[in-house]
Amino acid sequence: MTEDVTLSPLGRADGSASYANNGYSVIAAVNGPVEVQRRDEIPEESAIDVVLRPASGVGGVRERHLESVIEKTLRQVILVSAHPRTLIQITLQVIASPDDSKASNGPHQSASNLSLLPTLLQSSILALLSTSLPLTMTLTSTLIAVSWSGELIFDPAARIVEKAASLHVLAFSSLGDILVAESEGTFDMDIWDQVYAMAEKHCRTLDPGAPARMADVDMESSKSASSEDSLKGIIEGKVAREYRWKES
Repeated sequence: MTEDVTLSPLGRADGSASYANNGYSVIAAVNGPVEVQRRDEIPEESAIDVVLRPASGVGGVRERHLESVIEKTLRQVILVSAHPRTLIQITLQVIASPDDSKASNGPHQSASNLSLLPTLLQSSILALLSTSLPLTMTLTSTLIAVSWSGELIFDPAARIVEKAASLHVLAFSSLGDILVAESEGTFDMDIWDQVYAMAEKHCRTLDPGAPARMADVDMESSKSASSEDSLKGIIEGKVAREYRWKES
């Protein structure tokens, strides 16, 4: 997995980040808290508005579905009670996507949209981290494909996504809770348990003293850093750059 992260690439947004992984590239912008229209006002917390713009054309039903998933997820991440009667706007612009086969019909059309969701979630949390908005937690997410032979594939390429029996997107909070569990395709509970175990292994920095929950999953990349470790490294680098002036 090769990630490309840039924090605060947009000068006029309150917070922004660009994130590229596995052929997808997304730039996220956060503005807020700003004034909210009275019809959208929530007395005791902030309203959250997520707008997803595709790489080409205009958004449709699929973009609205992804917006809904992201909005519900980020509402758990942002401390919305800190700024009641305001609006937090999150805009996600897809810059690039893999050259998938452009079939207009078929079961994999909706499944292929799941492959974009982890990139959208990661770019969103990175953009939020570049703002001064208070957060209750952070999150990390991943995509796992399951082949028709039962093989689990972490961070699959577009050609694997098209042929997969099922696709699964899971996101975990920094507190260990599962925030997103979106699946598409054909699978049973045994497969789901293996998917959960693999996703948790890649997303979270597990307590070495905790009981193993992944004994049945063969992980070739078990020695690699988790997504949570990568996110911590990005935050540490940001803080170090912002406080560099104190050293001069």
